[in-house]
Amino acid sequence: MTNKKILICDDDEGILDMLEMILEESGYNITPVKNSLHIYDEIKKVKPDLILLDLWMPVLSGDQILRTLRKSPETNSLPVIAISASREGQRIATEAGASDFLAKPFDLDLLVSKVKEAIAA
Repeated sequence: MTNKKILICDDDEGILDMLEMILEESGYNITPVKNSLHIYDEIKKVKPDLILLDLWMPVLSGDQILRTLRKSPETNSLPVIAISASREGQRIATEAGASDFLAKPFDLDLLVSKVKEAIAA
């Protein structure tokens, strides 16, 4: 059992629930965030070891969030795996400073192994 904390930010509740279930089964403590406007408060409160971040969200997009996290000394080295269904997702994630990228729909085994890698790094 790990005590590692993962914050998941996605505006799609179905994806949020699925990721939460899969990663909790793998032994992680999950904080789901559906509204991207709350993410900074949650990061301060939870101090996650990893963030799974959807790139396409209303109001505050994942790449905007990522750029802000990379500018702050407290979060600039925090591992962030960007997730997106967009063909442009990989490029946008890399440019914004993501540690890794996962295309939707994703392979769950790949997701879990990427999470393990990112947390171990």
